[in-house]
Amino acid sequence: MDGLFQIWVYLAEQPLLWLAVTVSAYVVAQQLFLRSGGFPLLNPVLVSITLVVLLLLATGTDYDTYFEGGQYVHFLLGPATVLLAVPLYAQIHRLRRQWLPLGIALLAGSVTAIISTVVLGLGLGLGPSTLMSLMPKSATTPIAMGVAEKLGGEAALAAVFVMISGITGAVAGIPLLRVLGERDPAIKGFAMGVTAHGIATARAFQHSNQAGAYAGLGMGLNGALTALLVPLFAWLFGL
Repeated sequence: MDGLFQIWVYLAEQPLLWLAVTVSAYVVAQQLFLRSGGFPLLNPVLVSITLVVLLLLATGTDYDTYFEGGQYVHFLLGPATVLLAVPLYAQIHRLRRQWLPLGIALLAGSVTAIISTVVLGLGLGLGPSTLMSLMPKSATTPIAMGVAEKLGGEAALAAVFVMISGITGAVAGIPLLRVLGERDPAIKGFAMGVTAHGIATARAFQHSNQAGAYAGLGMGLNGALTALLVPLFAWLFGL
């Protein structure tokens, strides 16, 4: 047992250990999701985050130590986001005909996400700093953190809210749209991208390439629009 402990201490000092842990957790989570027949609560992102957090708690590892290895995955978020343009280009013929309904849906989704957050937050007695951190929750993480920080919110808190909204959208998005009678993968994907950014976009790609392409479009457009609208609504609500 002593030897095993010493091996763990040695490995814990190597940054690539946590990269391997992150990738392994996702592979395990993906297999569980596939074997369950796509059960929503076994979403790979949710399960892999849970596995990694449990391991960090069990080993007493702080986040900074974990991120020394996890940063490699973090770096790949940029190229992965850019690559979303590839399946989107395959849908260019449809996009040319749909710019108006997509624009209306984007504006409605973005405005609803922000206003509903403010109204509920004020009703719950949340302070201005928390509200500023919560308002951009439907945008992708870098945008939400930047907007929250510029307006006096907490960047770390904004990242938590973004993660919660993304996981919720990834878990509940497809089943909810199915209950509502929606069958078009483009509409499903765009709705998930606008409301639940990258995590839901990954889930949309599991549904179909078309849904994933539209989710990527919704995620990108909503990120830009959120960055413009959050300061405006913060001013309108006197925050």
